[in-house]
Amino acid sequence: MSQAIQPSPPTGPVSWLLPPISSDQTGRKCLVLDLDETLVHSSFKIIPNPDFVVPVEIDQQVHNVYVLKRPGVDEFMRKMGEKYEIVVFTASLSKYADPVLDILDKHRVVKHRLFRESCFNHKGSYVKDLSQLGRDLATTLILDNSPTSYLFHTSNAVPVSTWFNDPHDTELTDLVEFLYDLAFVDDVTLVLDSAIEPSSNVAMK
Repeated sequence: MSQAIQPSPPTGPVSWLLPPISSDQTGRKCLVLDLDETLVHSSFKIIPNPDFVVPVEIDQQVHNVYVLKRPGVDEFMRKMGEKYEIVVFTASLSKYADPVLDILDKHRVVKHRLFRESCFNHKGSYVKDLSQLGRDLATTLILDNSPTSYLFHTSNAVPVSTWFNDPHDTELTDLVEFLYDLAFVDDVTLVLDSAIEPSSNVAMK
């Protein structure tokens, strides 16, 4: 298992990134989902047959963002919403990610959204520090295509390959059964190992 790099401990009172878990989510593990290249691929350049387009204002100019949904993402999110408290944690800015999620989250399973300002800047890279969520790390896992994102918590990570536009990709669908099983494990860190290749996720059972 890879050795996780530890961030410096906070010097003042801890202010959690998430509010206390709601009563309807009590007893559920927390599944943190990355957005870009994990669930969707977005581009400011025109993409043939995008799944949807969102206008984003940058420097007082509106730009269209063309979004492709990873195959199986709708059903994946619906099924994960049945078992987990779903958090989308992205290093993107909220003015882009919020309107994307408004459309992507068609089943309304995302309970919380975290953006770039919630990331930890580690040597110029955006790291998602799971210890700041206010959730038990034994019951928290992150699905992300970037190993840098979970640098501090490699044993909480379910790696997934970077996706741009492959219409034959099946990783999200292939992960459903594994993640269903993981929802009943006492401590996810005893099962997950960041050294496992993304394509081998299903073999982790």
